[in-house]
Amino acid sequence: MKHSYADYVPAMKALSDETRLKIIDMLSCGEMCACEILEELSISQPTLSYHMKILSESGLVNAVRDGAWMRYTLRKKEFDELKAFLQYITSDKEDCICRKRKDEKPDERCC
Repeated sequence: MKHSYADYVPAMKALSDETRLKIIDMLSCGEMCACEILEELSISQPTLSYHMKILSESGLVNAVRDGAWMRYTLRKKEFDELKAFLQYITSDKEDCICRKRKDEKPDERCC
């Protein structure tokens, strides 16, 4: 399984904020309207829009306009891919970057 590290940077950046993590947690129960999210968080509507834009642009959240409001859902496939990537980079593997270095210079220490 080959992954492009750069492909996962937007999602990782989107998840690097406490408010966005709370929103992801709320959306794990299913679709929510922006007004429902606002009821749970102590933030303004423009602040929510800012966070939702980041989550949507990262590919982790779907946003659908419903009249004056937006409805949001998690993109399960993208979360599954992100979980698989995290599993991959944190698992021991034959083609690991550190193994290549040790194979090329087995007797050399870096410090």
